[in-house]
Amino acid sequence: QVQLVESGGGSVQTGGSLRLSCAASGYTNDMIFMVWFRQAPEKEREGVAFLVTRGPNRGDTYYASSVKGRFTISRDYDKNMLYLQMNNLKSEDTAMYYCAAGRPQNIYHATDYTYWGQGTQVTVSS
Repeated sequence: QVQLVESGGGSVQTGGSLRLSCAASGYTNDMIFMVWFRQAPEKEREGVAFLVTRGPNRGDTYYASSVKGRFTISRDYDKNMLYLQMNNLKSEDTAMYYCAAGRPQNIYHATDYTYWGQGTQVTVSS
């Protein structure tokens, strides 16, 4: 069973930056997508950044419109790490951020992902 462990969350002021990391204990062929979701209090879990890890579209990335141009997802294949660089952070980015992996039918559906980390909290204040 692959385990995902996030780190790098914290408190930052509006306009600041954070880099989240996700360490994977292994890799399986069904981890075609490695992604970042977030969940704010009383809100549904929202997919924010998606990366294709294998196949002809390896390296392709997709972003939610709310973060496009501010967030960048990347992967270090040698270290089996996933990253989320978050710039120009806004108060509405405050949430628990989760790393996930799987072979989703719909990349935006959280229930389609097999592997999940425990989350790391990001708090953005003015």
